[in-house]
Amino acid sequence: MSEQSKVVVPLSGLSCGGCVRKLSEALQALDGVEQVQVDKQHASVSGAVSREAVVEVVESLGYEVPDVPPVLLNLSGLSCGKCVAKVKAALDARDDVFAHEVNKTRLQARTTATADELIALIESLGYEATVASDADAQPVACEVNVSETAQTGQHQADDELHQFILEGMTCASCVSSVEQAIAALDGVSEVRVNLAERTAAVWGSVAPASVEQAVKDAGYSAQLQDDAETRRAELADNQAAQYQRFRRDAWIALAVGAPLMLWGVLGGSMAVDSTTSRITWGVVALITLALLATVGRHYFVGAWQSIKHRRATMDTLVALGTGAAWLYSTAVVLMPSAFPDSARHVYFEATAMILGLITLGHAIETRARAKTSAALDRLLDLQPQTALVVIDGKEQTVPLADVTTGMTLRLKPGAKVAVDGEVSDGDSYVDESMLTGEPLAVHKAVGDTLHAGTVNQSGTLLYRATQVGKDTMLARIITLVRQAQTSKPALARLADRIAAVFVPVVVGIAVLTALLWYAFGPEPKISYMLITAVTVLIIACPCALGLATPLSVTIGVGRAAELGVLVRDAEALQLGAAVDTVVLDKTGTLTEGKPRLTTVHPVYGDEAALLATAAALEQSSEHPLAQAILAAHDQAIQPLQDFQSLGGKGVQGVLDDSPVALGNAAMMVAVGVDVREHDDTVQTMAEQGETPVYVACDGQLIGILGISDPLREDSAQAIKALHDLGLRVVMLTGDVQATADAIAAKVGIDEVVAGVLPDGKAEVVQRLQKEGRRVAMVGDGINDAPALAQADVGMAMGGGTDVAIESAAFTLMRHSVISVVDALALSRATLRNMKGNLLGAFIYNAVGIPIAAGILYPFTGALLSPVIAGGAMALSSITVVSNANRLRLFRSPLRGQSGNGTRASAAQ
Repeated sequence: MSEQSKVVVPLSGLSCGGCVRKLSEALQALDGVEQVQVDKQHASVSGAVSREAVVEVVESLGYEVPDVPPVLLNLSGLSCGKCVAKVKAALDARDDVFAHEVNKTRLQARTTATADELIALIESLGYEATVASDADAQPVACEVNVSETAQTGQHQADDELHQFILEGMTCASCVSSVEQAIAALDGVSEVRVNLAERTAAVWGSVAPASVEQAVKDAGYSAQLQDDAETRRAELADNQAAQYQRFRRDAWIALAVGAPLMLWGVLGGSMAVDSTTSRITWGVVALITLALLATVGRHYFVGAWQSIKHRRATMDTLVALGTGAAWLYSTAVVLMPSAFPDSARHVYFEATAMILGLITLGHAIETRARAKTSAALDRLLDLQPQTALVVIDGKEQTVPLADVTTGMTLRLKPGAKVAVDGEVSDGDSYVDESMLTGEPLAVHKAVGDTLHAGTVNQSGTLLYRATQVGKDTMLARIITLVRQAQTSKPALARLADRIAAVFVPVVVGIAVLTALLWYAFGPEPKISYMLITAVTVLIIACPCALGLATPLSVTIGVGRAAELGVLVRDAEALQLGAAVDTVVLDKTGTLTEGKPRLTTVHPVYGDEAALLATAAALEQSSEHPLAQAILAAHDQAIQPLQDFQSLGGKGVQGVLDDSPVALGNAAMMVAVGVDVREHDDTVQTMAEQGETPVYVACDGQLIGILGISDPLREDSAQAIKALHDLGLRVVMLTGDVQATADAIAAKVGIDEVVAGVLPDGKAEVVQRLQKEGRRVAMVGDGINDAPALAQADVGMAMGGGTDVAIESAAFTLMRHSVISVVDALALSRATLRNMKGNLLGAFIYNAVGIPIAAGILYPFTGALLSPVIAGGAMALSSITVVSNANRLRLFRSPLRGQSGNGTRASAAQ
């Protein structure tokens, strides 16, 4: 069985609507086919079907699939992967483009369109294109720029993905080192390292062993683990082991340091002023040395690795600070005469307490980080481990891995759906809230689709497996969430650049501080110099900077998935937060997308004759309005000859030797029918929110049909919520102005653009952008692909289809505008959280480091203790982690329940 795909082929030899219908029925009969669209020039088939199978069916019916030579264009103006995605989406939306390859400089397409038509398409997207000369003709290759891909997060669709578990990373400087080491390998298209989870995602054609070796050479370790379930278990085990180790080490260090610090606080002498004190502090020196060799060992090992690889990390700061305090104190014990009397002070308690407090902070941070992937864990838990398969009429439980496409499975009440499938027998209600966020159970009957992870409520179903393993919607969602969680927005990349130089700058500040105190400080200068330098090293916290954005992204993306919103990458969250205008396609977005015939107004003849003519015209049409007319006509349909469809206008043909036509006013003009005397009737329909459809025969109007697509119950509420967020809402529709205005008035739309054709939607988005607006376009992800690609943020509603998931920044699994509210509100909350974390980390370091250096000493006569600095450093990381975890409490502005059904308070 082929993988899920969309196959488009050119056609020749189809001469009428009967040919179209015959081929459509034959293609629909192919195994694995989900959707078929056929006209005289093209056939589009979606599902698990190969191009070869489609061509075989076409040719078996006596038609042809002509060979189409490729069109090659040179492109300019495309600066990033998002630009490439816009072009791809626009090409995908055209039925006359059968295959294409695109990068930032080249486009190669097999199409019946001319080169000029493709150039016009590219220019409508804001880029430039020229026909490539013969000298330029060469295969379109993927451009790989190591530094760019590491920063922009772009990879090709056919790149292989490998996931690795990392060890040894402590801060953003480590992230940068690992990313650079992997990105330098040949064949790597993109690498994303997640500090919060200690994982790496690598795309390209590179051997996993090469990645592991590159990470090892950089001073860390990497372990390949592509299986999501196993990776989750290993990460959980690693985090649990780290937490236990950090907690044990923290209490050991504090058990040594606390009595020493208490001794000094209560007035005990911390100076070496006698033989007895030398012996006593000598014993303490050995104890703290053992502490450094055990509890502090990984800090010193990490620092040594960073020195070998010519970098500086958080381990460098901790090792320098604690090591300097211990060495100074030990030197005082061994050679007290080498120091002035006033400088014979020891700081063993600082060494022990710093280790204890920082390690305790790591323990708390590790425990909090373990909760960041809770949303993804819940998605993974949706997948059952076994399935009930029916073989030769007998039921047997088999491991999920043994289920293959085509198998028949039984779904009992209360059981989870094992794989994606189609109901073949039975009737029940299925809870899909875990995937879509939709609280109401969905009725399922024969022919309906089931998705893995959803829960059967009542009744028993038999269903045929159509997608298994990594091809199920749940598996694809988990993959998307995982990839989005490892991505970085522009804000994070800025933080990474700062964090990469942070530690060397801090070491430089510490050295400068020591020199200034030695040159200008009071006696004992050497003691002041040591205290301030060590305190600067200890208080600085690159870890907080490194965790500030990855944690927010990880939790924000996971929380979005719980609400039925799939986020393509972290950049989408940042762009979503900046949106000020939302453009909604009316049909299927604000409305139910299931039009109904509500008014039949005959001009000549009776209603039955009018409906019979309309049904005959619409029998070969796939327009949603056609289905409404056919559903209302329950009689036999007369055959129609010479069927023609005029895009954006209507259809025409010959019925009983009489020319007939159906469509909008523009269609009537095209066939020479005057409809102006019926403007009052049409106006009345429009005011009721109905779309008027004219029917003509022999050059005369014989009637008008009113078709209404009911508004969704929650549309008005969702529009109000968008207004509450300060957003302007624009509605696009092909309806006449009066109908569009009537619908807009019901829900409170700010601006209406009526009579717009599908290819004009992108132009509307472009106009709004030229006015300085940040636009989110909401559509179905297929017909609206050019507009989705043109918008700053594309939102594909209701499907989780391949086109939607690939082309949109957000895929809204729940078919409701409420999901738009959720996506934009959560984007804002996530961006606020990221900014709050970064601002807190910057302020902490900007204030803490000068205080540690002694800037307040001239005013207060006191210096910050290294012990307090160690506590502050630990607290800064804990604060960042805790603030990021507040996103887990985010609640939809329009839902009283959070995505998992529990009450929650909104995260700000």
